[in-house]
Amino acid sequence: MAYSLSGKLVVAISSRALFDFEEENNLFESTDDSAYMKLQLERLSIPARTGVAFPLVKKLLAFNSGDEQRVEVVILSRNDPVSGLRVFRSAAHHGLHLERGVFTRGRPPYHYLRSLHANLFLSANEDDVRATIDAGFPAARVYPESNTSAESHPDEIRIAFDGDAVLFSDEAEQVFQNKGLEAFVDHESKKVSVPLPPGPFKPLLEALHRLQNQSSEQGMRIRTALVTARSAPAHERAIRTLMDWGIEVDEAMFLGGLSKSDFLREFEPDFFFDDQTGHCQAAASVAPTGHVVSGIANRQK
Repeated sequence: MAYSLSGKLVVAISSRALFDFEEENNLFESTDDSAYMKLQLERLSIPARTGVAFPLVKKLLAFNSGDEQRVEVVILSRNDPVSGLRVFRSAAHHGLHLERGVFTRGRPPYHYLRSLHANLFLSANEDDVRATIDAGFPAARVYPESNTSAESHPDEIRIAFDGDAVLFSDEAEQVFQNKGLEAFVDHESKKVSVPLPPGPFKPLLEALHRLQNQSSEQGMRIRTALVTARSAPAHERAIRTLMDWGIEVDEAMFLGGLSKSDFLREFEPDFFFDDQTGHCQAAASVAPTGHVVSGIANRQK
């Protein structure tokens, strides 16, 4: 019987999100892929330094034990297959058990996400992230320069999400951007009992919720947080939406314009996802951060 990824939490990740290939990438951008391939081949025996998403991947794989394989991490990369050798060697050096990878040598890799049953794609390439979200999969552009000092809580994964345009659609965000705060509050108050349409990261939250329910008290745990600029009374529609979905988050922060980074510093997430670059840039100084290239704030001009 063929191996199946169905029912698992599947994370697809680019090589630059998992490892620090910034020096090699700078060479690629300033020359061509031939020079990049040559450098990667020359460094084949030199393990790459860990990248911004490495701690998250390491913790996710800790959910697997014996025959119980709940999480699958797959390399999905624009790298060529030869450069992929260094990726797998680096993973083995750092103790990551990775078996599967897809290398497309410059071709956008998101086409393979459906075959992988992927719940998340992490990449340092904004165009790939945008195309992935447009294709209906959760994706985020990682900030390679993110602070990873929040890597703690070895038996617990902590993931924080923005609300509008991330967990929820940008329906309400459009009202705010086009008509201002007063119109936004009025809109959300009138629609308080109407669930918000799902955003690009609802499938990931659902997958984490399933994994959370499968976890034992003795093993790895998951803790989730909603970190949003919403405040009362607009908070109620967000809570009611999660209730309608049958999904619980462990913490909810309705900050009404307060700095998200200050609260993320206390929460210590292994990853934070937000749709607005300003929030992402501030958060990256505190914790691993991914930009969700979605919604009205990210429309291409």
